[in-house]
Amino acid sequence: MDAPAFLTRLQQGLMLGDGALGTMFYQRGVFINRCYDELNLSQPADVEEIHRAYIAAGAELIETNTFGANAIALSRHGLAEKMAQINERGAAIARACTDGTAVLVAGSMGPTGLILERDLPQTADRVRDAFLTQAQALVAGGVEVIILETFYSLAELLVALDVIKARVPVPVIAQVTFDAQKQAEYDMAAATPADIARTLADHGADVVGTNCGGGPAALLHIVEEMARATPTPVSVFANAGVPETHGGRLLCLGTSAEYIAEYARRYAQAGARVIGGCCGTTPEMIKEMAKFLKGVTAAQRSRAFVSGAATKAARTPIPLAQRSAFGAKLCDRTRTRPLVSVELSPPLGTDPARLLRGAQLLKEGGVDIVNIPDGPRATPRMSPIASARLIHDTVGLETLVHYCCRDRNLLGMQMDLLGAHALGIHQVMLITGDPPKIGNVQAATPVFDVDAIGLIKMVNDMNHGIGLANTDLGGQTQFVIGAGCNPGAIDLAHEARRFALKVEAGAEFFFCQPVYLPELLDRFLELTTAHSQIPFFVGILPLASLRNAEFLHNEVPGMQIPADIMARLRAARTKEDQQREGICIAQDIVRQALRHPRVAGIYLFPPFGRYESALEVLAALP
Repeated sequence: MDAPAFLTRLQQGLMLGDGALGTMFYQRGVFINRCYDELNLSQPADVEEIHRAYIAAGAELIETNTFGANAIALSRHGLAEKMAQINERGAAIARACTDGTAVLVAGSMGPTGLILERDLPQTADRVRDAFLTQAQALVAGGVEVIILETFYSLAELLVALDVIKARVPVPVIAQVTFDAQKQAEYDMAAATPADIARTLADHGADVVGTNCGGGPAALLHIVEEMARATPTPVSVFANAGVPETHGGRLLCLGTSAEYIAEYARRYAQAGARVIGGCCGTTPEMIKEMAKFLKGVTAAQRSRAFVSGAATKAARTPIPLAQRSAFGAKLCDRTRTRPLVSVELSPPLGTDPARLLRGAQLLKEGGVDIVNIPDGPRATPRMSPIASARLIHDTVGLETLVHYCCRDRNLLGMQMDLLGAHALGIHQVMLITGDPPKIGNVQAATPVFDVDAIGLIKMVNDMNHGIGLANTDLGGQTQFVIGAGCNPGAIDLAHEARRFALKVEAGAEFFFCQPVYLPELLDRFLELTTAHSQIPFFVGILPLASLRNAEFLHNEVPGMQIPADIMARLRAARTKEDQQREGICIAQDIVRQALRHPRVAGIYLFPPFGRYESALEVLAALP
């Protein structure tokens, strides 16, 4: 017998849920004293429109409008006899919205609102029957999973979970809501998220999790504890803010989309597998969550892509020293002079004149290779591949093209790279890429089929003559494969692990982000000493002014400017003096970095495109 569609989909990675229904009804002018579940019968077009909005935003799992549609809760509105009709219709509306898509439907079930723990012995049979009949109606309507949500009482949640697992053939997501005041009323005052996760898993829940309660930040530690406590998948549906109770239903009127999306990313990193929104969340917020989660799911897809990558009929790669002049320099162990690469940004418009002037200046200054970023800071610029070819044809300088995963799917990436190779571009630095949210085109949607590790493996396969889907390229590429790293990363151990994975995938040299603290560089090189044979280029960014240094230190994650460097800049009275001091500081960092035997060269970032400043830094080279 085939596994249920929900469980099959869950094995494939993260799943994005939808957001609030009550909030959306309220925004449409439906008073909060109405029975929102009854809208399945009286206003089905509104229910359908909201479902479709969430699907368009990127939701992969939508919930039926049946949260309060058990017979006990409906009796307060005089609608108990319509229980089956409301649930079946709610499921049918949601199912109709998913036609032609891979979106799944979850039957939403909330508590009865009837019991406290002291009442459970007298009400258990009635509660059990209410949950069973609602679940049966939802399955009859076509749901693929039941989601039990916003339960403050663990005892009541277990009644629902046990009866559904025993009598209804459908997976179940079981979610608890943590609220300090209400926990004291129920049986959960002393229960930890870890205890509850294990209990729900022991009772057969297919997914355990949490929803509602506090705002996004409050749920993060709950997710972390649950994920550590059990191998059962974890779900989280956070509020946009702190909700208010109206007629037994929680409503929340929101916070920014970016704020809750950032927490969605953190939930995923903490181990959550199903992530959605609860009170106050909207389609706009789900759309932003989808963007943020693509970067996380890319890492998961990369792991699958790398583990399943083909090796059949692989050709022996062309030796590194024969792939390009730069490849030969990387292999030259007799070289006494460090290699130098300078970043050269492509133009924002159609005119490449400044790009070519900069390349000519750098060539005359003795730079070995210029590297061309790919839409840096998620800003649309001229293609780095086209820019590289212009530099090659006009200036005759060797180029290194950055290539990121943000803007293209796997098909597009292989096509681009085959084209670049045909144009004679043989150096690539493969990176995940900045998310579109930091750029100036907010409507842009990220792709992130894989992250940098998956892309490195893909290009390494091409060097072996193997394309996507194990196809024979009829030849082989001769790319010199570079990767990026950040010695100033907050989680240095994680960054070191990714360094090792990039080497395993095929990276042959590394460029690092700018470093101002020698001890950070030393620590990172120590953590990656197992790969000391890989050429390493230290990032050098001359500080343009005290203000520039303060911005980097305070606003850019992982960038740390030591107090003594700040003091040197403060001592310089004018901006011109600060600029000169910034170059002197960069020269000092170059001298310190080159003392390390693993450092093959430097990777210079011209401050604000001032290529003359980059050349001044080179005076520090031996």
